[in-house]
Amino acid sequence: MEANPGTTDEDKLAVMKEGGVNRISFGVQSFNNDLLAVIGRIHNTDDVHRSIANAKKLGFDNLSIDLMFGLPKQTVEIMQATLDEALSLDLQHYSIYSLKVEENTLFHTLFNKNQLPLPSEDEEVDMYELIMKRLEAAGYKQYEISNFAKPGRESRHNSMYWRNRSYYGLGAGAHGYMNGQRHVNVKGIQPYIDASKVGLPIMEQFEVSRQEAMEDFMMVGLRLLEGVRNADFIEQFGVTIESQFGETLTGWLSKQLLEQTAEGYRLSKHGILLGNEVFGSFLS
Repeated sequence: MEANPGTTDEDKLAVMKEGGVNRISFGVQSFNNDLLAVIGRIHNTDDVHRSIANAKKLGFDNLSIDLMFGLPKQTVEIMQATLDEALSLDLQHYSIYSLKVEENTLFHTLFNKNQLPLPSEDEEVDMYELIMKRLEAAGYKQYEISNFAKPGRESRHNSMYWRNRSYYGLGAGAHGYMNGQRHVNVKGIQPYIDASKVGLPIMEQFEVSRQEAMEDFMMVGLRLLEGVRNADFIEQFGVTIESQFGETLTGWLSKQLLEQTAEGYRLSKHGILLGNEVFGSFLS
């Protein structure tokens, strides 16, 4: 279950535990209160420590937090301090994402007006390299471009996305991908409950074409540091990766952003820093 540190008290955690939740991911984003205010979060660092302590007290032993880098006014030094505090919690898993300025948001408006003081590209790369170095030194394996785990604590749930496997969307507003079809459930808890009384509470459903599924396979599968496997591609689509994406693969191999493995292809060490360029190239 994903949880907001600002709204997850001990009573709510107890209900989650009783209901069978065995893994929690807290949306922390930063351990700098000024930055949290800038990005509009309702929690502060005290809320984070309290939520984590309560979760541990109730017996949760599979905890993760989300952090962000490349935030407005964030520096390498601020990132270093956030990592110090994050690692002091001794959790099983950390997810650390770079800021993406989405259209139709306040950040996008400010960005277009030159009023969003984002770190430079070099500073962002320095933060990411610092993150990888610090997490590895602390005993965490980077198994996906933004995810780090203690051995055996990798997210099995998210691995279904990255392997382009089927998964059910359960709950209000949830997304699912089954039998080549994506679905989105009815949003809002009461409307979801009402809809579930008369059938499947699905708001919309659409088929994913074979071409789109193959592109998705490459785009999300290469996020995993072990990369994509030809055997998986053949199992899902009946053809080899090379038969569909040979030219694109050759281009990235020559630029040394991809490397060939015994089973398929993965990002090179340098390719990890330029992953988005590689992922996007598999979209037709």
